Amino acid sequence: MAEKRAVTAAELIPGVIAGIDAIKSTYGEWDVHPSMHVDPDALRSVLSELTSRLDDAFPFFHPQYAGQMLKPPHPVAVAAYTATMLLNPNNHSIDGGRATTIMEREVLEQLVTMFGYNPDYLGHLTWSGTTANLEALWVGREINPGKAIAHSKDSHYTHSRMGEVLGVETVAIATDSRGRMDLGALESEFATGRIGTVVVTLGTTGLGAVDPLADIVPLAREHGVRIHVDTAYGGFFALVGDELDAEAARHYAAIPLTDSIVVDPHKHGLQPYGCGAVLFNSQDIITYYKHDSPYTYFASTDRHFGEIQLECSRAGASAAALWTTLKMFPLTRAGLGEIVAPGRRAAMLWHGLVSESDVLQPYQVPELDIFAYLPRVESMSELDRVSHAIFEMAADTTRPQQTHLATYVVTAAQLAVRGIDLIDDAPTARIMRSVLMKPEHEELVPEMHWHVEMWSRRAMERELG
Repeated sequence: MAEKRAVTAAELIPGVIAGIDAIKSTYGEWDVHPSMHVDPDALRSVLSELTSRLDDAFPFFHPQYAGQMLKPPHPVAVAAYTATMLLNPNNHSIDGGRATTIMEREVLEQLVTMFGYNPDYLGHLTWSGTTANLEALWVGREINPGKAIAHSKDSHYTHSRMGEVLGVETVAIATDSRGRMDLGALESEFATGRIGTVVVTLGTTGLGAVDPLADIVPLAREHGVRIHVDTAYGGFFALVGDELDAEAARHYAAIPLTDSIVVDPHKHGLQPYGCGAVLFNSQDIITYYKHDSPYTYFASTDRHFGEIQLECSRAGASAAALWTTLKMFPLTRAGLGEIVAPGRRAAMLWHGLVSESDVLQPYQVPELDIFAYLPRVESMSELDRVSHAIFEMAADTTRPQQTHLATYVVTAAQLAVRGIDLIDDAPTARIMRSVLMKPEHEELVPEMHWHVEMWSRRAMERELG
């Protein structure tokens, strides 16, 4: 076997395009209709403008970008997606995507194994975590009509938004000093009898907090509440339980006891947008998807994905890209786990460095690969001004020296519960937040920390005098 090395999309794409062209040639040549012709000179100009305009973006592809949850797709996924897109299969039906339907089934089986779900599951890929969560919450509404959805106050806003779409009341549950759903507050809501589904987030998108799933399961079962797990961001950390603290690992281990789960391969799974997935731990819910189509399902009597999803058209290229990627990086600790784990270590490393800083302090100990921290100031108003200045100054320099961060809005009460007491002269303030989801971040953190400390000192001098 050849020694492993980095690969680029530029070296992979010509080969897969040639392979697709060879497939096309077996059906005979045809003339492209004149209406599809383009002026080569005009096209070159447009493509030049395209690349120029795409330059007006943050460098999501670079390790110095640690702002939002944006991770470049692996070249393997890009090549597979490009190749399949040239055929443009639609995984709504087997008739529209025969080969890619089989690939989707195979990747779903791998996801089911990773989460420890029932082999007799029901699920499919989606365009996003939003649509995946919508489906799970819709099923919950059908099973428990008239009842509300409970989710943590720090969960993704998609749950309250989808509650509006579904016409279902949503209840935001208070969080504790680590940003986790508060068990006492949740149990009080369960006791009212109005909750039909609880959304448990393993990896909140703000702080990467892990809700106490293992403790929620018995409470939910006692009160007849469905358990939906939102791991759109944190799902693939199921592969690296040995890297997590014991409490977080305990809650990941409880995933097989839940009713449904969502994960986004377009986050930690190295895929291009959009590639999400929803899985149900039983096929009993298939009755809610029942529908018919007079023209879609005709070439196969096997189950079509369109029969078990709310979405209709979906790119078969997404299934092909994920299938190909998992051939190279299987869903094991030694496979994709080796790409996910460095982010957690990077977050812990930066937490240690910030804990020893005289200008910065941690907001809380990270549970996954998201790290929040703040400048050492005296008031909420100072905190907001200095944090914003750090955000701007760190990115406003020559490109090789840029460090791209993000901010996170907090209240004085949220700071106080974490032992950080500031003069409460503003309702909210921004703090710093870094998403360390690229494996290269582990090696880069000391350099990034040095830069952020430098910009923090300058920001404090500018804003506070």
